[in-house]
Amino acid sequence: MKLILGSQSKSRRAVLESMGYEFEVMSSDIDEKAFRFDDPKKLTLALAHAKADALLPRILPAQHSRSARIHEPALLITADQVIFYNGSIREKPADEKEARAFLRSYGAYPIETIAAVVVTNTATKERREGVDVARVWLTPLAESLIDVLIAEGETLSLAGGFTLRNPLLKPYIEKIEGEFESIIGLPKKLTERLIREIGG
Repeated sequence: MKLILGSQSKSRRAVLESMGYEFEVMSSDIDEKAFRFDDPKKLTLALAHAKADALLPRILPAQHSRSARIHEPALLITADQVIFYNGSIREKPADEKEARAFLRSYGAYPIETIAAVVVTNTATKERREGVDVARVWLTPLAESLIDVLIAEGETLSLAGGFTLRNPLLKPYIEKIEGEFESIIGLPKKLTERLIREIGG
């Protein structure tokens, strides 16, 4: 069955490609700040479902539209991730100042990554969902490295302001607990299981 990744995330695309899938990419462009939950699992699941809700009308033709054509059934994969650090949820930094504050703080506590995945069968509207939690321990980041990460311009588009896909962070990784792919945004085992459950 055709796959659609409802995300522009480079990390998620890389994970899905590494799993051997061919897929299309769409972006939901929802207002993520409109969803507020204190529980990071509830927040990420709500956002992953909202992304699917926003994309489905663009994938499926209007029921009575004259221009409607028969759409090939597909599995739509949407996901969201937040960082849970020292009791607080961290989403994408609001600005460079917040990104710098996030990066300076790492090293004191383990970083929990909470990644939610929702797979929707566009033909039946059936959905499967799941949440995966992983942890990474970093040593404190050098100020010079933080300057480079900020200058690269990607920090504002990343939960918690960082991604372990950046090779500059490799020397700072002390320990990883869980899936590397989960930490960068799309847990492999969970995604594969949901695809199998709903896609057959």
